[in-house]
Amino acid sequence: MKRLAIVAVLLLAAGRSHAEVADQGTAGFQVRHVSLIAAPPAKVRAAALDIGRWWSSSHSYSGDANNLSIDAAGCFCEKLPDGLVRHMTLVYSAPDALRLAGALGPLATTGASGHLGLSFGKAADPNSTQLVLTYDVGGYAKGGLAQTWAAPVDGVLGQQVARLKRYVETGKPE
Repeated sequence: MKRLAIVAVLLLAAGRSHAEVADQGTAGFQVRHVSLIAAPPAKVRAAALDIGRWWSSSHSYSGDANNLSIDAAGCFCEKLPDGLVRHMTLVYSAPDALRLAGALGPLATTGASGHLGLSFGKAADPNSTQLVLTYDVGGYAKGGLAQTWAAPVDGVLGQQVARLKRYVETGKPE
């Protein structure tokens, strides 16, 4: 009986989140994460823009996510002790979607470029949001983008989506 309960919980959890390397080829890849978040779309969107509150410090240059922000000019930037990193640029902002352009993390040291899309869709429950994150990456990287980068990028973005979900639902990303 205990095993059946565990299997049922795992199946329910699987229906709430989905992650994958959705496509890959010689020129690049796409990762896709879908998560059901127990909050209305406007709250999820606002939290997504407050990126320093939920992004993992271990995936920042400074080691402190509090240095991350998305400002009014559209810069997804990070303050450093003696400088700044522009991770991405917000190129589209609407109530139901955000789109950013740029190469995240170590991809910025390659010839890659990327497009990160976040959509905040309505779910069956009006107090929930279906978050869909896609990150399309193309260009040149030694060893190939898909072969070298797709799986690690998928893992890092999956971690960030999980942190955003926890932050929205509990107030804490951990």
